[in-house]
Amino acid sequence: QLQLVESGGGLVQPGGSLRLSCAASGFTLDYYAIGWFRQAPGKEREGVSCISSSDGSTYYADSVKGRFTISRDNAKNTVYLQMNSLKPEDTAVYYCAADSAPPTVQAMCVMGFPDYWGQGTQVTVSS
Repeated sequence: QLQLVESGGGLVQPGGSLRLSCAASGFTLDYYAIGWFRQAPGKEREGVSCISSSDGSTYYADSVKGRFTISRDNAKNTVYLQMNSLKPEDTAVYYCAADSAPPTVQAMCVMGFPDYWGQGTQVTVSS
């Protein structure tokens, strides 16, 4: 069974940090571009960051540039999202997704339809 499982969410104060993990089972992430998406209540889904399968190219939404970093460890079949300087507006359910052939990582994040989705992990930024 092909699965993506997110972990690492939780409650953090403004200015704090969290690292989300996305672990794959049943398939190898090496050949997939991976993206992190988020959805807050009453808002549309937003592509936060995506990373390619091949050359390591990345895309970040303007709202997280300079604060979030996406990385992948193919040996562990896992992708990470390091989130620093968190703000209350970062509060959302965060999902990871895998796409076997996006045109670009930006396309994947902005308007893509990934092949696989995780179940999501809640991130709450509040004092």
